[in-house]
Amino acid sequence: MNDQSAVQRPVGFDIPDPATLTSVKDSVSPAEWQLRCDLAATYRLCALHGWTDLVFTHISVRLPDEDGQERFLINPYGLMFDEMTASSLVKIDLDGNICQETPYFINPAGFTIHSAIHAARHDAGCVIHVHTPYGVAVSVQKEGLRRYTQFSMIVNNDLAYHDYEGIALNLDERARIVNDLGEKNLLMLRNHGTLTVGANCALAFLRMYFLENACKTQILAQAAGGAEHLHEEPQDMADLVAAQAGGAFTPGSGDNLVWPGLMRKLRRANPGHDL
Repeated sequence: MNDQSAVQRPVGFDIPDPATLTSVKDSVSPAEWQLRCDLAATYRLCALHGWTDLVFTHISVRLPDEDGQERFLINPYGLMFDEMTASSLVKIDLDGNICQETPYFINPAGFTIHSAIHAARHDAGCVIHVHTPYGVAVSVQKEGLRRYTQFSMIVNNDLAYHDYEGIALNLDERARIVNDLGEKNLLMLRNHGTLTVGANCALAFLRMYFLENACKTQILAQAAGGAEHLHEEPQDMADLVAAQAGGAFTPGSGDNLVWPGLMRKLRRANPGHDL
């Protein structure tokens, strides 16, 4: 078994306030800077929607290849989602090694799940993994997500499941995560949380929005009474709804429809992600 222990904070190592950092905008490519801004915005949007677990989940983005090498951006360990900035994000390789000068450190164990998906799915431009109460509550249910709501029927056919194997420190688990996800774009990590994949931050976030609302409404409906009091739509209805909504998750559709408004909302509610 190949285990990777969680990284401990180095002795005497300070975690700088990201607002005090010098911008890296002029030292990276325009394409990387835009991805940094998008990823920092995604962290803050997740915080705005309450999809955080202090510092214990991650969102990652694939960078354009550099000299044939794959690179990714991920959050530095110790920063809250609502204070993430473009310049504070850390560039790493597929093994979680830091590939830039940074005052921060990362938790490579936190990249275990993400590295598996990025390595297997080149279409995975962004991977979002969260531990929300509603998502975790549905993940423990034997039948998983039910076809109770339009939210759930939009994502149900694109949702896969992965059985719990403990905290994601075992690198051998990566192959099983990839196998369970297959070609789908949403994953229910049983007894653990939820995950979405997108070509970009906008689409991964939109998928998480529908998945999290599907989980929330399921728990609320179940709280009002037992299963005998709930109406579940048949699979053919879920097929219809998924087909009707599918265009929203195509690059150039949902990202243009929703993302610009989310950016305006973020600038009003929590400006500063693009520093």
